[in-house]
Amino acid sequence: MAKINIKKLILLSIFTTSLLFHNTITINAKDQTETKKRHGISMHGTLKYENSFPNFDYASPNAPKGGDLNLGVMGTFTNMNPLNIRGGAGAGVRGYIYESLLGRALDEPFSLYGLIAEKIDLAEDRSYITFYLNNSAKFSDGKQITTEDVIFTHKLLRENGRPNHRTYYSKVSKVEKIGKNGIKFTFKPSADGKIDREMPLIMGLMPILPKHAMTKEQFKASNLKLPLGSGPYTISEIDPGKFITYKRNPNHWAKDLPVNKGRYNFDQIKFTYYRDANSLFEAFKKGLHDVQYENDPGKWSKSYNFNAIRDGRVLKKEFALKIPSGMSALVFNTRRPIFKEQDIRKALISMFNFEGINRQLYHGLYSRTKSYFDRSTLSSIGVKVDDIEQQILGTKFESEHTDLWNGDYKLPVNRSSNLSRKHIRKAMKLFKKAGYKLVDGKMINQSTSEPFEFEIMTVTKSQEALLLSYIENLKLIGVKAIVRQVDTTQYQKRKSSFDFDMIQNNWSGSLSPGNEQLFRWSSKQATTEGSYNFAGIKNPQIDDAIDALLAAKDQNTFISSVRSLDRLLLAGDYVIPLFHLKGQWLAHRAYLGHPEKASFYGSLLDFWWDKRIKSKN
Repeated sequence: MAKINIKKLILLSIFTTSLLFHNTITINAKDQTETKKRHGISMHGTLKYENSFPNFDYASPNAPKGGDLNLGVMGTFTNMNPLNIRGGAGAGVRGYIYESLLGRALDEPFSLYGLIAEKIDLAEDRSYITFYLNNSAKFSDGKQITTEDVIFTHKLLRENGRPNHRTYYSKVSKVEKIGKNGIKFTFKPSADGKIDREMPLIMGLMPILPKHAMTKEQFKASNLKLPLGSGPYTISEIDPGKFITYKRNPNHWAKDLPVNKGRYNFDQIKFTYYRDANSLFEAFKKGLHDVQYENDPGKWSKSYNFNAIRDGRVLKKEFALKIPSGMSALVFNTRRPIFKEQDIRKALISMFNFEGINRQLYHGLYSRTKSYFDRSTLSSIGVKVDDIEQQILGTKFESEHTDLWNGDYKLPVNRSSNLSRKHIRKAMKLFKKAGYKLVDGKMINQSTSEPFEFEIMTVTKSQEALLLSYIENLKLIGVKAIVRQVDTTQYQKRKSSFDFDMIQNNWSGSLSPGNEQLFRWSSKQATTEGSYNFAGIKNPQIDDAIDALLAAKDQNTFISSVRSLDRLLLAGDYVIPLFHLKGQWLAHRAYLGHPEKASFYGSLLDFWWDKRIKSKN
């Protein structure tokens, strides 16, 4: 009997040591409870595509392979690793070099299907997920992708990745090998025992790195070493800061999977860098790149009348978008003393004349962004608080923010091109309430005698007309603001370290907001360099609202949780909301073809092709 106990003790010691030092154990698949393996996973509701589906609906599976695609991008790059925060990463690396365990369908709110992982097992309460790797999955050097690569990647990103990686992957409590090709992730419950129901999908989107060709030191460094991945392209040439050329891998292991049918059709894709928006546009007019996205209504109305458009060599297109607009805004850095007071932020919001700017600069083609989830059912605008939201927001919110509670919240509206006197008077009263007084045309802090001045940091001249118009309005109340244009490298560095007064930023929208909301708005991320909490928000109620949407088990609870987050963000006056377009605008060379049906995100270049190529590879 004693011998048996000693053996058990030894086995227990080995088991515990493995957990402590590796957080990874191996379990015989036969010892596991058999569950039904799935071909995909959806955040809420059922999957659109059934098992063995041929391709996504927004793909053209018989699109010809071949030809070149030339794309223009603005700025520069100093790093070929998009997974760390060392400098600006090269365009296309994440999408063309690295693949994830699962691939996303872009005509559903949030659903994933087999890629590196062929099948999955998912706990009913989502406390764990097991990925079963596709035996054909290989890196571009021909080496098979194994569970060891998955474990290596998880640990590397958890300890050294971007702040969002470190946040997401730290929620894993245990990693287990299941048989030859299975890898199981078990998730930590929160302090109140809730499971983050998005985590199985977050793990499915984890890019997989090659253990045999990557070290921690290499990963952490900022360098231009050509990365090795398992994706559809390899890099054939780079000129630092000038261009990156990708070459399609004809032996790409996943080229015939349903998630890739009709995708990655060009033999070569080249990204050329330009210093500013004007240089980028002029290069497009000269035929130096093939597709030009446009977000400026003034330019769209007046500048797309050059010869190549008139004779049909270039086509203008507009595609519908079925996702929230996201929030494009001028962001107050509330870490700065001048923006600490909410009354000051309210005053500065009152001084923004959207209607005048839209008419004078943008031909009236923009829509004002009223919500962080505008253009979708997730928006709180026009919707009264329901029972689920009441539990998150509480009665105090109802008494302090009646308009938001009832769905009646409105931004200041101007009836003419000039700023309304009513809004000017409101701003003056709010500044007075915050301890300021207008003296000799300057807004002066009565305690410190300092004038109210701030800097708006930008990286492109295209923002200048908008900002100068706003600055002129601020002069009416004695506030001085200046535009400070910096180069791309300096901008990214200062933005990542929150070294600015105000910036213009865009947080993209999704029909399935999840963990990225932590990265944007949570209290913890307010002090984490490299996060997207540029406003410096520290609000426990916002943290609770994000927790609620992450724990939501059904669509109704999820929508209510997102709406409560929307109301709380609007109530804080952390930004000056700007505007958005109703659709996706672009111009392209006439010889490029694209599927008739677009995704929720508009038309995706990954599914385009060269119409001059007749044969299919």
